[in-house]
Amino acid sequence: MTTTDAAPDLELRPNAARDSIRTNWAIFLAYGVVLTILGVLAVAWPQISTFAVEFYLGWIFLFSGVLGLAVVLYAPRTSDFVWALLSAALSLLVGVLFIWRPVEGEVSLTLLLIAFFIVEGLFQVTLALLHRSELPGSWGWLLASGLVDLALAGLLIKGWPSTAIWALGLLAGVNLISTGVAIILTAFRAKRVVKSVKEALS
Repeated sequence: MTTTDAAPDLELRPNAARDSIRTNWAIFLAYGVVLTILGVLAVAWPQISTFAVEFYLGWIFLFSGVLGLAVVLYAPRTSDFVWALLSAALSLLVGVLFIWRPVEGEVSLTLLLIAFFIVEGLFQVTLALLHRSELPGSWGWLLASGLVDLALAGLLIKGWPSTAIWALGLLAGVNLISTGVAIILTAFRAKRVVKSVKEALS
């Protein structure tokens, strides 16, 4: 396929996605509502949702480790055999830890979450302050986002170790709510467009 052949296809993809949402807006609306409800439940019972997130990740690491070991042991030996073997074994170990020792898994994930918030927050704050002149319309939002990340890390550290019980579930719930609301708003907008088109044709 040449570049000229690919160009029309790329141009049609956004229209295809838009038309799909407009045609099936009710399905997207229902999907958004379900995600929002799940998010509210996760926020209401963060301890349960934290355990669910940790248990889910545990099985992912477990299957990944088993598959990795199978591939390493049955594939031809290569120069990176030892590293691949160690990586698969580590994934398997983490999976076992998360599933059979959930408290330790929750603590480990929360520590990683704190480290992520600190690193991302410092990066965003530094980027915003160093490039204020280059980002006149957005450096303030970038700075605010970095400060929020640092504040979240501070809250998690201040309440440690009890925060390990609810932090993951709470953040997962907030993410589900924000995603669900965004999908709901998109579905309602698509519904209005469809209604306007029908009125114009009638």
